[in-house]
Parts: sequence; C-alpha cells; structure tokens
Amino acid sequence: MDLDIKRVLAARPGEPEDVTLAPLTTVWGDALDTNHVLDAYPRPQMRRQNWTCLNGLWEYAIVESSEAANVWRVARPPQAWDGAICVPFSPEASLSGVGRQLLPSQLLWYGRCVTLDAVDASRSVLLNFEAVDYACACYVNDERVGEHVGGYLPFSFDVTSAVHAGENRIELCVYDPSDTGTQLRGKQRLHRANMWYTAQSGIWQTVWLEEVPKRYVADVRLRADADEGTLAVEAQVSELGDVVAVDLFDATGVLVASADAPATEGTTALSMHVDEPRLWSPDDPYLYSVRVAYGTDEVMSYCAFRTVGVEADEAGVPRFCLNHKPFFMRGLLDQGYWPDSLMTAPADDALVFDIVAARSAGFNLLRKHIKIESRRWYWHCDRLGMLVCQDMVSGGDMPGEWVSVNIPTLVRRSWTTLRDTKSRNWKRMGAGDKAYRTEWIQTAREAVRMLSSHPCICSWVVFNESWGQFSSAEMCETLRAVDDSRPYVATSGWYDQGAGDFYAVHNYFRSMRVYKDAHKRPWQDRTRAFVIDEFGGLTYSVEGHCSVPTNYGYDSYDNLDEWKAAYNELLATMDELEKDGLSGYVYTQVSDVEEETNGLLTYDRRVNKL
Repeated sequence: MDLDIKRVLAARPGEPEDVTLAPLTTVWGDALDTNHVLDAYPRPQMRRQNWTCLNGLWEYAIVESSEAANVWRVARPPQAWDGAICVPFSPEASLSGVGRQLLPSQLLWYGRCVTLDAVDASRSVLLNFEAVDYACACYVNDERVGEHVGGYLPFSFDVTSAVHAGENRIELCVYDPSDTGTQLRGKQRLHRANMWYTAQSGIWQTVWLEEVPKRYVADVRLRADADEGTLAVEAQVSELGDVVAVDLFDATGVLVASADAPATEGTTALSMHVDEPRLWSPDDPYLYSVRVAYGTDEVMSYCAFRTVGVEADEAGVPRFCLNHKPFFMRGLLDQGYWPDSLMTAPADDALVFDIVAARSAGFNLLRKHIKIESRRWYWHCDRLGMLVCQDMVSGGDMPGEWVSVNIPTLVRRSWTTLRDTKSRNWKRMGAGDKAYRTEWIQTAREAVRMLSSHPCICSWVVFNESWGQFSSAEMCETLRAVDDSRPYVATSGWYDQGAGDFYAVHNYFRSMRVYKDAHKRPWQDRTRAFVIDEFGGLTYSVEGHCSVPTNYGYDSYDNLDEWKAAYNELLATMDELEKDGLSGYVYTQVSDVEEETNGLLTYDRRVNKL
C-alpha cells in the first residue's frame, strides 16, 4: 500500500488545547510608530493624490451583549471607552495594544475624531475600509452612514452629507461570530490549535478618507490581451455627464495608446490596440501605466500583457503555460499570518520580505491560502514577478473529521468518488447552510472581479480539502463567467469532480508521483494539467522563535542539517516529476504559523532556515 502509516499517525492533530502562545515579535512590529501605521496608499490599481490615512490610535470598547448577532445594526455607542487600540491591528493582535479576544457574545466599538480643514460642496468625501471582520455599522457625527457584512473585501461609505469643516467623530460597531457561525472566516478559530489559528476581529486592514469630485471614477477593471495586442478597460463612474478617457504608457512614460468614450449607465467599455506589447513574466515583470480620467477626476493604474492557461506540450501532455510556453510552477503555500499582528502585516516592507524570501529560495509562485490579502501585496507580486495562485475563502460548518481528513488520507480512491452535488454531502462537507452558500458565491464573485486585473494571479482555487465544498463544477463555471482569462482549480486536495483546468492533489503521506486524471473522458472539451497543490510540511523548530513548545507538521527534525537535506531531496524529487507530466507544486509553507513549524522562515521572520 502506497501510504506511510507511521507518518500519518505522527502527524495526526490532537484536540485543541488552551496553550498560551509565546509573545513573538517581528522587526517591523518592534519599530512600529503609531503615527505612521501602514500609511502607503492602499489601492495601487486606482491611485489618487488626495487621501488621508486614518490608521493609528483609536478609542475602543468591548461591550457584553447576549443579542450581539441581532443588535449590531442598531446598537448605540458606549458611554465609556476601554482605552486605545492601534488600527488596523485587531484587538487579538499584540500590536493593537489591546490583547483581548472578542467573543460572539460581545460587540467591538471603535471611535476617533478627524479634523477636516474645509468641506467643498462640489466634492464628495469617501470613508474607505479595506477589511473589517465580520459585520459592522458605521456612524459619522452620530449619523448612520452605512453597514457592511463580510470580513475580507474592501468597502466604502459616502459620508459627504454627514461631515463638516472642523472636528468630525467616526464610530464603528463590529460583530464577529468567529467559528460559532458559518460565515467565511478562513483558518480562524476561537480555540486555536494545529492547523487552526488565533481568531481575530474588527478592523484588520487600512482605514482611509478620500476626497473626489461629484463625478468620479468609482471602479476600473483592466484586461490586457497579449494575443490580440489589446487593452480592454471597464470603468464605472458615480454620475453620468462626462467622457471617460484612458491613456496607456510604457515603463519609460511614453504614450502608447489612447481611447475615450462617453460614460454610460453601469459600465463604460473602452478598448485600444498595442503593437507588439512587451510580455510580463517572473523574469521580466514589465508593467505599463494606465491613466483614467473622468471630468476633473483622474486615477492612475497599471497593467501587464501575458497569457496563462493549460495547453498541450509537444508530446501532447497538458501543461500550465505562461505566454504559451510550458512553465513549471515551483510554489509555496502562503498563509499570510504574523505573530504580533495576525492576518495584518506589521508593515508594508513585511509583505515584500516574504515575497523576496520566496524568490531567493527558488520559488516562482505563492498560493495565497484561504485568505484575501492586502491589495498592496498583489501589487508587490505584480512588480516583483511572483505568480499567485489565489484561494477563495472557506466557511460553513466544520466538516466531519472522517469526511474531511480520515477517509481521504487513508483511501486515495475517495478523492474522485464522493459527489458534491448531493445536499446530504453538502452537510458532511460543512456546506449545509444556505446562507453560507449564498455568501460564498457573492464573495467569491467579488473577489475574482476585484483581483482579476492583477497580472500576477495565474489561477484561482475554488474549494480546498472539501471544507465548505458544494457543486464545485457549477461554482467553477460561475466564477469563470466573471474571469475566463485564467485556469481554475475546482477542488484542491480531494473530492475532485472532474471540473476545472487542473487535477490538483495534496500528498503528505504517499510517495510522490503523477496520477492519471480519473475524470478524463474523450468527450470533454478541455484536458487538465496535474499539480501537487500541497506537500512537504517538514518541521524544524528554531529555539526562541516558536509560539508553543509542541509542533504540528509532517516529519519532524531536531537537526537543521538533516531538515535541509530532507527538504532538498524532496524538492529534487518534485523537479524530476516534471518529465512525467507534473505541471507544478506547492510546498508547505512560507513561514511557521503558531503551532505549525513547517515554514522556511520562522513565524517572527527573524530566521531563514535555509
């Protein structure tokens, strides 16, 4: 039997334990200046000059409420505040200055004053939140300006009618059920252990103000077609009445092409031709600049020309191809967690650090795992030449252990036999709640739409290891209707339904080899490439740089040289599989995370184990 039982038993996670995490810090956290917290412009693909960063010290209060799930929309601000919190770090993160876990029976309140020198009646004021976990209601000068539900996507409120010259008061009420609910939450868990990490709540990405004309560019989506030599632009505007004008510049600032059209209801579509565009690749991450003007409003963006997809090589083997040439993906699993700031990077330079470390170790791809990252992270990948495989965020109930772990670990045949179109299996996979399925579809569509202009993203992962999985073939095509320019992994790990462009397996306990596509049929209109989407996870704990005394991973080493030798041998084996039809792999993982010590970097990023 091709299964290492000893390794399975050694890696089996135990029950969650109430273990206090060691207080690790990063160099960026140590250097934190609360007057300048993550103050780089947060939206690189639609940049304006006139903006105000609201990160830094706010007031906070955690209020007990047995009806928190029902009253967050109408609750009133507290009479007294508990102290100061450093936004955008969650109260559970040490860099917030709070260090408290928000519970489902509590509401989290934020408050701060902002001074505006003047309010121009001809302009609008937008209050932007890059991400708040999970549901929130916002007030400005005691006027309710809006609410938002969903923990991973940016949103905005037009607060023009609520603000005035001088001091203005912003207050935000947050409710987060964490893993007691079925909402999208990724790997957060109130009782963290093993592969589950500390739950966090509230504001966890940048908050900022922006002044814009009454007629302004509300959204821009770019699609550069390298084969046709065209740039398609979709622009949404706040009000009709002006012309949308788009200019494309090369990296030296030379005008390459222009187009304009009167603004239309909904989306204004423009297209322009580019002769022999310079192609983007990890070795040459060439970016063009884009200027979009509408009336007196102007935003700057960028794009790149490249193609990604699955094509047959000269021998007829399906391969992942970049610019129509087979490209072997050497990837790392990227959780995007930090010991002093959790899902929020402690600094913009910290985002760059992980990308550069991966490049230096010979990797050309990062799989952003069950998380939507800061928009600046994708910009850094675009400009540094790092491919990204982007996961959708998981949610729903916790799936049964036998379905999600035991059966697929022990019985490889199960990877392709359990149907996810049956409602009884939805419940077994944690997808039984209709509200969860509705939220998943809405969030996944918006995530794909929001991120689709980034050239670094080379594939989308729809579901991971059965968690929250339902109708994966249908969901894959639902997302393909939003973006059909990239290949899809419909199911990463197991319970494959024959959908998508990759047959993607996880292999921690078997010998490494290329499996035949069990769903390949001559009448299918597309063939799938084979990838090992997770493997490795070799653990080595660096004393003084671990969160807990125990570790979780696959194969544990007490000697660094032995760990390096095993790591190098395993990656050499993977490279050899390219000739057998392997299109790429994703090694687990970039860094240690809490109990997991299987990273190339320690959790605090102070030690590179290689």
